[in-house]
Amino acid sequence: MSIICVENLSKTYTTYKRGSSFSESLKSFFVREKVIVPAVDNISFTVKKGSICGLIGPNGAGKSTTIKMLCGTLYPTSGSIQSLGFSPYADRKKYVSKIGAVFGQRSQLIWDIPPIDSFNMNRAIYEIPKDQYEERLQYLSDLFELDEVMVKPTRVLSLGERMKCEFIMAMLHRPEIVFLDEPTIGLDIIAKTKIRNYIRKLNEEGTTFILTTHDLEDVGQLADQLIIINHGVKVFDDNLQKLKSYVGEKKVISLHLEEPFDGSLEVFEPVRLLESPSPLKAIIEVDTSHTPISDYIGMLSRNIRFKDISITELPMEEIISRIYSDES
Repeated sequence: MSIICVENLSKTYTTYKRGSSFSESLKSFFVREKVIVPAVDNISFTVKKGSICGLIGPNGAGKSTTIKMLCGTLYPTSGSIQSLGFSPYADRKKYVSKIGAVFGQRSQLIWDIPPIDSFNMNRAIYEIPKDQYEERLQYLSDLFELDEVMVKPTRVLSLGERMKCEFIMAMLHRPEIVFLDEPTIGLDIIAKTKIRNYIRKLNEEGTTFILTTHDLEDVGQLADQLIIINHGVKVFDDNLQKLKSYVGEKKVISLHLEEPFDGSLEVFEPVRLLESPSPLKAIIEVDTSHTPISDYIGMLSRNIRFKDISITELPMEEIISRIYSDES
């Protein structure tokens, strides 16, 4: 069952071209050349209820614009969105009570008062029963160790402390859909792990998450659906397994050599040298759809003396960067 349905969604912005010289700047006061900038270009997708959907892309790809339209804070130029049976921008008052949002670059907390006061304000706005509110707040406060942090003014908090409080703010009313835009920015590895575990816990209870991030570890550990946007256009929409198959059955072999590496590996097609960070280390890519990995290992052992070897999957960063390059 789809909880979000997006059809032919587009968002454009209008700007005006202005020259750099004095005469061009003066002319622009009277005649301005209009420039239409497409931020999101005719994308369609669905998100199933109870899933975790990763929405990724390079800077300026249109991810945050898409998230804002899904939240109802931006009107689309064309196309339609149905989320929880609502049109987010047309039914905003009813819709916002059922969603939560964490924007890494935008704060929901009031700058000059402690987070606990912002939490209490949210309790009143969303009419959360006091016993439920106190139970959830205590659980999340203990989880992120924020008892002392919550009573300090927001302006004195570190980025990591503020992001933890932002996360609590979004979760107090137990929304059905949560939009996370760079939710782990500024967090240490322990805090990231706690947030990921809590996201999994809520997801198992039926909460749907839409996640945009540049931290591909978040996507790899959480998402069961992945949508990639590049230059405002959807270029991939499937699960992580299909993403990995995009570049074939590739493996990465790291070799610690006994003798300095001379670059001769590339003659053994279709082995491809990825990098050689030191004279005694080589990282290569092999395609196991053509030849079994055991045959590659045998070929390497006959031609190169090495002390250690490790075999891993092609990193997600590499797969996605190739998708970006292909689409460009």
